[in-house]
Amino acid sequence: MAMRMTGMMSGMDTESIIQQLVDARRVKVDNAKKKQKTIDYKQNAWKDLNSKLKNLQSKYLANMRFTDAYAKKTTKVSNSSAASVITGSSAVNGVQTLEVTQLAKTAYLTGGEVTDATGNTGSFTALTKMSDLGITEAGSFKLTVKGEEKTINFDENTTISDVLNEFKKADLNASFDEKNQRFFVSAKNSGEKNEFSIEATDSSSAKMLSSLGLMSAAQKTEAATKWGVSDLKGKVATKVKGEDAIIKLNDAEFKSDKNVFEINGLTITALNETKDGEKVTLTTQTDTDGVYDLVKNFLKEYNSIINEMDKLYNAEDSKLQPLTDDEKAALSDKEVEEWEKKLKDSALRKDESVSSVASALKMVMSSGISIGGKTMHLSDFGIATLGYFNAPDNEKNAYHIDGDADDSDTSGKADRLKSMIANDPDTVISFFTKLSQNLYGKMSDMSKSVDGYRSFGNFYDDKKVKEEYTSYNSKIAELEKKLNEYEDKWYKKFSKMETAMAKMQSKTTALTNMLGGSN
Repeated sequence: MAMRMTGMMSGMDTESIIQQLVDARRVKVDNAKKKQKTIDYKQNAWKDLNSKLKNLQSKYLANMRFTDAYAKKTTKVSNSSAASVITGSSAVNGVQTLEVTQLAKTAYLTGGEVTDATGNTGSFTALTKMSDLGITEAGSFKLTVKGEEKTINFDENTTISDVLNEFKKADLNASFDEKNQRFFVSAKNSGEKNEFSIEATDSSSAKMLSSLGLMSAAQKTEAATKWGVSDLKGKVATKVKGEDAIIKLNDAEFKSDKNVFEINGLTITALNETKDGEKVTLTTQTDTDGVYDLVKNFLKEYNSIINEMDKLYNAEDSKLQPLTDDEKAALSDKEVEEWEKKLKDSALRKDESVSSVASALKMVMSSGISIGGKTMHLSDFGIATLGYFNAPDNEKNAYHIDGDADDSDTSGKADRLKSMIANDPDTVISFFTKLSQNLYGKMSDMSKSVDGYRSFGNFYDDKKVKEEYTSYNSKIAELEKKLNEYEDKWYKKFSKMETAMAKMQSKTTALTNMLGGSN
């Protein structure tokens, strides 16, 4: 950088003069930056639009091009307190009868209050030993879970916690409630196959289990008969037996270890046992509302995108250019925000890619589709645009469903689509399957990778736009370099002038002094 001297000798405002000269040349740099910013607005606008187009393709068309997407069925239950039903796509339309004979139960043992060997209660804890209960004789008891027997050994040092751990290791839920001084033991799942039992094998184990409140009244009677132990003082346990759920569907009996049955496409959850002789009616039919909503939601998404593309393409030419930092500084924040919004809104005005994609989508939507030898259009299902003169600007290509309660423009018309879904679902499904296939295929073609121009999945030449944006980095850098050189050139010139004038003034002062003209 050249030495920068002020106009002390000349009396000139050299800084101001040079800046005026530089500013005249700075326009080239500013214009390049503005062009780059314009490309940036275009990139961002296309990224947002591209994301919406891909969402339409993946969220709707990818599924709607297959008939399974329309295989929506529903089942009405005449007594909703007896059962609930989830209907799968493979369920057969028709009426069936259901009886809930028995609900599944989980094996559950509620222990009697823990006592010592003499029948006295206390404040026992998980750390209480058998010796604390007066049980000093070692022994073992039998634990059977899911048909598998296991021998559990104990002695005077065995704690309540040890017993709990043995239950848990056998895949049971087990706890000791110190507040109520009771054991609570249950199977982890309902059903007969998950049943469990706790049984004494001799007199010592009978005394131990009795003291822990883990014996039923019947088991105590058995202990007296088998081992002559008739003085068991412990409290009695109550036990709920694990049982399977039983239903009858069309008089055929089904069992399950849960209250859920999966039968021929229906998932039936038994809720309550039906009364003797009561038969619940299950009516399975095509879910008209489900298919209708699928089509409606697709059209809503399509309309949103096609309206946006029309709006972007037909945007008003704002005649504005991106702002430089100096220009932003001269405006308020609100003015800058409004200025940039206008630029962003018009970023894709008359964009060829927008026009190409929008035209392709409109062409597919308006084309006829052959169904059973007959060419059908969306209008045959009560779906059409409002017409050029009736639709608002940039909404002339949006589709409306006759009879749609949410659409003020067509809500008063007969709902032909819903009627056709109910009466001729095969035709509706066939039409929209093919329409979705056509749209999906066209969008896939438009978003293929093109070497040097477009990346896969993009509907615009993203590579080309990015390359154009990046190229301005070197252009701007070169222009700024030349501008700095231009500025340095003028500083050098003025510096030489100031230096020359300083030398001249020095010589003049010396001559004056020699001639004695100083005073």
